Amino acid sequence: MTATINILGLSGSLRRQSAHTAILRTVAERLPGHVRLTLHGLDSIPPYNEDDDGAHAPQAVIALRAAVAAADGVLIGSPEYNHGMSGVLKNALDWLSRPHGKSALLGCPVLSFTASPAFTGGVRAHQQLNETLRAIQAVHVVYPQIVIGNVTSKIDQGQLRDESARAFLLDGVGALITQIANAPMRGRSRCS
Repeated sequence: MTATINILGLSGSLRRQSAHTAILRTVAERLPGHVRLTLHGLDSIPPYNEDDDGAHAPQAVIALRAAVAAADGVLIGSPEYNHGMSGVLKNALDWLSRPHGKSALLGCPVLSFTASPAFTGGVRAHQQLNETLRAIQAVHVVYPQIVIGNVTSKIDQGQLRDESARAFLLDGVGALITQIANAPMRGRSRCS
């Protein structure tokens, strides 16, 4: 019997009709039976302030760190705002990176994607996201960059309907699942 693999989904968009959240939901519905993707919202994460971190970190931050610790891997989607990743996602990653040298994502398998109404698909945000993930020592899945251009035409009724974009993304998620399955357990999950 195959053990359940738990993937945490983080959307860098707070919009109610977020394409990134729709894409994460699409992935969640198409995973093999032994894999579960759980979305964790970032809307209640306060701006990073080192004075507020430590033993008395905000409850929303404690919950986010606990969600990462309970996961075997993380799937992150970000929009591109002004040639960079979303501020809400960068803020969440800053909280997850602390305390210095003890990032919640240290050694955790992570796959990322960007999507944008522009034909470039958020490629500049993806590069920035990758740099941040490297800085906090997440284990980035080796897979071609996943950028979904013209995303508004590819989402319908809250689902990623474009077959080629969906297939490419799901192949990337397959690489994440393989990396998780081959990674040693560090605790009760691969990210703890």
